[in-house]
Amino acid sequence: MMKFDDCMGNKAVVFQSSNPIFSVQTDGSIFAQGEGASLDEPVQFKLTASGPHTHVWETVVQLSLTDLPSPQQNENEVTTEEGKVVERKEKTDVFQAPPPLIMFSGSGLNSSKGLRRQKRDWVIPPINVAENSRGPFPQMLVSIRSDQDQDISIRYSITGVGADQPPNEVFNIDPVLGKMFVTKPLDREHRSSYHLRAHAVDMNGNQVENPIDLYIFVIDMNDNRPEFKNQVYNGSVDEGSKPGTYVMHLSAFDADDNTTANGMVRYRILSQTPHSPIPNMFTINSETGDIVTVAPGLDREKVSQYTIIVQATDMEGNLNFGLSNTATAIITVTDINDNPPMLTSRTFSGEVPENRVDVVVTNLTVIDADQPHSPNWNAIYRIISGDPSGHFTIRTDPVTNDGMVTVVKPVDFEMNRAFMLTVVVSNQAHLASGIQSSLQSTAGVTISVQDVNEPPYFPTNPKHIRFEEGVPAGTSLTTFSASDPDRLQMQQIIRYSKLNDPADWLSINRTNGQIITTAMLNRESVYVKNNIYEATFLATDNGSPAASGTGTLQIYLIDINDNPPVLIPRESQICERMNKNVNGVNITAADADTDPNAGPFVFELPNFPISIRRNWTISRISGDYARLGLRYQIYLEPGVYEVPVIVSDSGNPPLSNRSLIKVKVCPCDENGDCTTLGAVAAAGLGTGAIISILICIIILLSMVLLFVVWIKRREKERQTKQLLIDPEDDVRDNILKYDEEGGGEEDQDYDLSQLQQPDSLEHIISKPPGVRRVDERPIIPESQYPIRPVVPHPGDIGDFIHEGLRAADNDPTAPPYDSLLVFDYEGSGSTAGSVSSLNSSSTGDQDYDYLNDWGPRFKKLADMYGGGDDD
Repeated sequence: MMKFDDCMGNKAVVFQSSNPIFSVQTDGSIFAQGEGASLDEPVQFKLTASGPHTHVWETVVQLSLTDLPSPQQNENEVTTEEGKVVERKEKTDVFQAPPPLIMFSGSGLNSSKGLRRQKRDWVIPPINVAENSRGPFPQMLVSIRSDQDQDISIRYSITGVGADQPPNEVFNIDPVLGKMFVTKPLDREHRSSYHLRAHAVDMNGNQVENPIDLYIFVIDMNDNRPEFKNQVYNGSVDEGSKPGTYVMHLSAFDADDNTTANGMVRYRILSQTPHSPIPNMFTINSETGDIVTVAPGLDREKVSQYTIIVQATDMEGNLNFGLSNTATAIITVTDINDNPPMLTSRTFSGEVPENRVDVVVTNLTVIDADQPHSPNWNAIYRIISGDPSGHFTIRTDPVTNDGMVTVVKPVDFEMNRAFMLTVVVSNQAHLASGIQSSLQSTAGVTISVQDVNEPPYFPTNPKHIRFEEGVPAGTSLTTFSASDPDRLQMQQIIRYSKLNDPADWLSINRTNGQIITTAMLNRESVYVKNNIYEATFLATDNGSPAASGTGTLQIYLIDINDNPPVLIPRESQICERMNKNVNGVNITAADADTDPNAGPFVFELPNFPISIRRNWTISRISGDYARLGLRYQIYLEPGVYEVPVIVSDSGNPPLSNRSLIKVKVCPCDENGDCTTLGAVAAAGLGTGAIISILICIIILLSMVLLFVVWIKRREKERQTKQLLIDPEDDVRDNILKYDEEGGGEEDQDYDLSQLQQPDSLEHIISKPPGVRRVDERPIIPESQYPIRPVVPHPGDIGDFIHEGLRAADNDPTAPPYDSLLVFDYEGSGSTAGSVSSLNSSSTGDQDYDYLNDWGPRFKKLADMYGGGDDD
C-alpha cells in the first residue's frame, strides 16, 4: 500500500508503474498482475503520480519478502493551495530490502568439504531504468556476485552496447564489488533497450563463472509532444452534406511509447471560424483524427470556407498533465448545383433586318448563385417554341453567362414581320437532388423584322436557251427579266445592264431585259465551253439605297457545218520503191465541227495534173483514215513531192478542202527505214553534189588546222624576242614615258620587243642566235645565310643583321647580276656633231678606290677605274 494525498481526494491523480508486472490503483494499492510476479528476489520499480496541473511526483518502491510482513507506511503528503504547490516530506520506512542482487548460476565447482554444488539455472529478470532520470550519477542498478568470491578474488566486468561498444561507458561496473551503475540519463526515443553480458574472472583472467545476460529496458517518460506532419491541412466537403459526412483526416505522431499513455494521442477541436450557421459544424474522432460533419446547413453561397484549430494531446488526451500541439484544418465547401439559373426578366425584345445572318438580336441576362464559370453556373439556353423554321439560335457568352439571340437563317419581312419566341434556361450540370426548377427560368422574346430594300432577282437563274451557231447580228434571243421581292413597298423600276460578256456577242434592253446579238455566234470560239456560251447580266432597282441582283444566261450553240476538214499530217516520207503495197503514208483529217458535220471523211486524188493519179494512189482504211502510197512498180527519184489530196466531210451539204502533203521519197534499208544518205538525197541533192559538199568540208577543216599552227608558231616567235630578264627585275612599270624627241636619220629602225618582259625562262636554256641580254643569274651554288637562333639575346640582333647584310653583298647569285648588258645597234652616224669633245675636266685626278669597298657588284668598276698604279 502506498499513500498519496493531493488534498483534493486524488480525483485527478493518475498513478503509473515503470514495471508492467505491478500496477497501482487510485487508492495507492499495489497489485501483481499474472504469474510473472515473484518476490524471491527484491523487486524495485519507479512509481509516478501525475497531478491535475501537470505536476509529476516520482518515488522508488522496493518489494521483497520478509519475516515480519507488517510494513510501515511511507507517507508523502502534498498540499495545493491557490495554485501553489507546497511539498512536505516525512521520512518513513518502506519495505526495507537489500539492493537487487544477481547471482551467477553454479558451475559445478567442489566445496572445501568435498560436497558437489548442484547446478542452478536462474531466469534473470530485466532491469528497468526510467529515462531522463535526474540522478545523482552514477546510479546503481544491480549487484552481481559469484558465490565463489568467499574463496578466491573475483573481478567483474560487463560487455555489450553501452558498455565497451558505442555508445561507450553508459554502464559500468565495480570490478571488485560487482555493482553496476548507469552513468548518465537515458533516452528511450534514442535507444529503448540494452543487452549486456556480465563476466566473472579470477585474478589470472580465468573464467570462473559462465557469462550471464543482462537486459536493461528504458522506461518511457512523457517527454515528447505530439507532432503534426503539416501545420495546415486542406479538406473539402460538398455543401448540403448530411451529418456524419466524412470531411478529412489529421494525424499527429508522438515519439513516446505508444503502448503507454505517454504515446497515446487524442484529438479535439479547439475552435471553428466562422461560427455560421452554428459554432460546432464539425467534430473529430478523438482516436483516429477523422473530421466529420455533425450538423446540416452547409451552404457555399453563405460560407465557402471554414478554419478549424485541432489539438492533439498525449496521455490519452488528459489535459491536466498531457503534452499538446495544434494544427489548422481549412475546410472548403464545394459547390453543388442547388441554385437554378433565373432570368432577370420575364420578357425580352429585339429587332433584326431581313436577309441578315450572324446578327445578335438581343441579350438574355441571367443570375445564378452557384460557383461562377463552373458547370453548376454555366447557362444553356433553348428555344422551345416560336421558331419552327430555325431562324434563330441562342449562344452563351462564356464571360457574362448571357444568352445572345443570334440569326442563323435569313428572315423575310414579306413572310414574317415578327417572331414570338419562348426561351428556357438551365445549367450545364443537372440540379442537385431535391432542388426544383424555378418558373423564372422561362421567358418570352419578341423579335421584330425590319423591312429593307431587297435586290431584284431573276426567277430562272441560270437561264438556258438553245440556238444554232451562225445567227446574224441583231437576232433577238430571249427576254431575261427580273422580279422585285419588295412587294409591300411602292412599285420600283428595274433597269438592266450587261455585267460579263466574254466575246461581246450580246446586248440587253435596259428597260425590258430583251437579249439581242451584236455579232455572229460561233460554236468553235474559244469562249464556248462544251457548246455553251455564258454571259452575266445585272438588274438594279431604284430603291433607297439601290439594290441589284445578277443573273446568268447560258446559250447552248447547235453546230452547223461551217468548217471544212483539214488534212493530217502535212509532211511524211516514203520509200522510193513500193513493196507489194505494204508501204505508204496513213492520213486523216481534223474538223472543227462535231457530228454529224465531221467524219467519216472522203479522201481522193484530183484529176489534174494527170501525173498525180499515175504515180500515187489512195486506199480507204476506215471512215477517218486512208493510206497514200506509190503505185506498184512505180519508181520515183529521191526528193520531196507535193501531193494534193481532196478531203470531204459528212455534212449536209458536205464541205471539201484541197490540201497538199509533202512526201519525201528516199532510199530505204531492208527494214524499210530511210537511210542517212537517203534522207539527204530526198532533200533534192545528187551523189555528185554530196561528194562536192564533203570535199569542201575537208578543205575547210584543213585551212582551220593550218591557221591554228601558224598562230602557235607566231606566238612562239614573239616569245623568243622578249627581254631575257628575270620577272623580279622587270622595271617597266617604273618607266615614265614623256614626249619623244625622235632619233637620228639612221636610228629609226629598232625593235622595242627586246625590252619586254619574257613570258618564260626557256630562253635561258636554249638561246636564239643574235644579240641578247646577258644579265643572267650565274649557275653556281647559292650562298649560305646565317640562321637566327630560336630565342636570340637582344644584344645579338644587331650582329645578326650585319651578318645577313654581309652575306647578301657577297652573294653573286642575288640580283642585280654582275653581267654585261648588250642592246641593239642604234645606227652608223648622225648629221649632228660628236659629243666626244665634251670631256671631263682634267683639273684634277679623281680617286675611285672607294669602289673596292662597295662589294662584289661594283667589282668590274673597281678594276677599271680603281687600283691606283694600274691607271
